[in-house]
Order: sequence, then C-alpha cells, then structure tokens
Amino acid sequence: MSAETSDELRTEVTQGVAEVSRRAREGARPLGSMDRQHKDRILLALARGLRESVASLVEANRQDLEQGRENGLSKPLLDRLQLSEARIEALAEAVEDVMALEDPIGRVLNGRTLPNGARLTQTSVPLGVIGVIYEARPNVTVDIAALALKSGNAAILRGGSAASHTNEMLLSIIRNALRACSAPVDAVQSIDEYGREGATALMNTRGSVDVLIPRGGSDLIQHVVQNARVPVIETGEGNVHVYLDESADPDIARNVAMNAKTSRPSVCNAAETLLIHEGAEGAAVEALRALHRAGVTLHVDPRARQWLPDYGPDLVSPNDYGEVHEVSSEHFSTEFLGLEMAVGVVSSLDEAIDHIARYSTGHTEAIVTDSVRSAEKFIAEVDAAAVVVNASTRFTDGGQFGLGAEVGISTQKIHARGPMGMGELTTTKWILRGEGQIRP
Repeated sequence: MSAETSDELRTEVTQGVAEVSRRAREGARPLGSMDRQHKDRILLALARGLRESVASLVEANRQDLEQGRENGLSKPLLDRLQLSEARIEALAEAVEDVMALEDPIGRVLNGRTLPNGARLTQTSVPLGVIGVIYEARPNVTVDIAALALKSGNAAILRGGSAASHTNEMLLSIIRNALRACSAPVDAVQSIDEYGREGATALMNTRGSVDVLIPRGGSDLIQHVVQNARVPVIETGEGNVHVYLDESADPDIARNVAMNAKTSRPSVCNAAETLLIHEGAEGAAVEALRALHRAGVTLHVDPRARQWLPDYGPDLVSPNDYGEVHEVSSEHFSTEFLGLEMAVGVVSSLDEAIDHIARYSTGHTEAIVTDSVRSAEKFIAEVDAAAVVVNASTRFTDGGQFGLGAEVGISTQKIHARGPMGMGELTTTKWILRGEGQIRP
C-alpha cells in the first residue's frame, strides 16, 4: 500500500469515526432526559430480543470460536469469547437486573439555601458519550449497552475482530430494541468496521467522546492509557492474591483457594498467587493438595514443597494432577488467566502485605484468617480496589455487588474504583435557582 493510499484510508477512517461520534452525541441528548419507564422498556425489549435470538447467536458465536481456534487464540480468550445458551440467558437476566435498579439520573446529591435566598442543588447527570474498546468479550457489548442506556449515555463500541460475528448480531438486537421503543437508534453504535485504525481514531475524538474505557489484557489497556487524548477510566489487569494467615481455617482455606483459582480462571478476579504463612500448615496442605488434584500447575516456593506429596527432586507429578515447578519472581508478576498459580511462603502478615504491595495490580486481594486483628490490619494496609476476608476473590464483580452488570473493574483512584456500574457513568451538575439575586 502506498503512502498516499494509506493517508487516504486514515482520513476515511477518521471521518467515519467522527461521524459516528456526532450521531452518538445527538442520540445522547434525548436519552439524558428520558424517564425511567421509557428506558426500562428499552431494556425489556433488549432482554426479550436476546432470548428470541439464542439459536442465531450461538451459531454466530460458533463461527467466531472456529475462527479463533484457527488463529491460535489462547484458551482464556476462547473462554471469554464463548457465548453458550446459558451465558445468553445470564446476559438477559443481567439486563433485567439493570432494569430493576433505581434510575441514577436526577438524584439530588447535595442541596441547600444560600444566605441570599437562592437555592443550590447538585444533581446526577449522564457523562454523555462513552467509548469502550475491548477484545473477545461479547458479554461486554450487552453489559455496556444496558448500563449506558439506563444511565442516559450513548455508547460507541469497538469489540475487536475475534468476536465480529457475535457482536454484529448483538448490536442488531440492541438497535432493534431502541427502534421498537422509539428511542434514538444511534445511541449504541460500533466502529468495528474501521478496524484498529478506528480504535486509534476513537482515542483522538476529544470533545466528541466524553470518556474512554478499555477492557482487555494489559497490552490493550496500556496502549489506550498511553495514547488516548480522550479521558480514560483505566480497568486494570488482575494479579490477585489469596493469603492464608497463620490462623486460617483449613476448610475455608481450601474452599476459597479452589474457588478463587478454578471456578473460572480466565477472568480478572481469579487468584494468581497463593501466599501462605509458614505456620499455616493445616490450611496449606488442604489448599495446595486440592489445587494440585484439580490440575492446577503450581509454581511453588521451596518451603511449600513439604505440604505437597513428594515426587522427588524433579517435582514431576501424576499426569492427571497439575505440574509442580519452582517459583520465580517472574511468576509472582504474572496474570496467568488459566490453571496455573504462583505459591509463596511468608513468615508474617507484614511480609505478606509487603509482597502484595510489590506485585499487586490493585484489583482484589483476599485474606483467610480467624484473627480479627489480622483481618483489620489487612483491610487497612492493603491498597486494592477490593479487599476480601474469608471469601473468594471471584465476588469482585458488578453483578455480585448488586450493580446489575459492570462496565469494568477500575484499578485507578480518580472518579471510579472497583466494579463500575451505572453510578460511575454519571457526573454532576450544579443548579442555582434564584429570584433576581446578584453578587455584590
């Protein structure tokens, strides 16, 4: 391709994305003032459309999965890409959960009468136009649409080529629901047709798009954070820890570690490192042997070998169990997103907190302990969007937190942190009502 042709294509993409942004802003205006009943009718139509399209969606998703396997897509991404009948039903239920939530728009957050008699209120209003860049996650298409529409925002989606067939059908269902309810159809649009150049163009639509939210792996997120001119809410990767304190109950330790690692290892709230107090032998044996039998590859601190069956110096384990290897600092820095886990041994709670501070991405951190003092110290000193005591890290999720669905899980500290629901898609407006007052 010649430089001239490349420039022409870039100009065409830039203009196309600018036009999408313009239409999105036009669609956002009536949404911002739409009453709850109207917005809920749209969501009801969306949930119904999902259930009526199960067979077609599964077939479209099958094409994406087949193409993904041919292109060498990793197992974690294939898992995130898959949209089974059960997952489609879960999406429809998530839309209905959002529908059942209170309207986040128009809430009075602050109000008072000034000394001059003027009345001042601070109310919640939509952000406006939200851009979301993600990969191989068709559930995000529906979650974003539902949360954006209920909070009065327009959404521009870039879902990536891996889920192109699935996302195209989902977008059609969403837009049909808008059309059927006499709502602006361009309130939800995709720029997938413009490819990666379209994503780059979206990152530069400052003034047209109000906020950009990347969802995906570290490379994608950091590319958006470092290159976007549009304000970004950073959703981080999840290098998540479970710490077994000296007083940890062995049964709780086993159940929490197993659920946190194996229930769905490809997601960002799955545990990647198990930290064990050197005095927590009972909990360590229960957790490590359960993980090992479940097929989890363990990268273990040499001090943890005593809690696993002895397979000799080469640490080769039975074929139907997980492999066992010696851990390195690189393993502690890795988000495995699969049946693989780093295992560290510490001599104190302080050492565990120091380890987490060094390697954590600030997503979710958990402690299993029977000590209130240890739990409170962990809560106070661990810097993460979510801190969990005696429960699985898998609960860090918008649906589990009662948000209906989630835009993503923010690991930053400005505006939004943790699972982001409709509240994080709003900002505020100050309203001053007077009767002719002027400032002296």
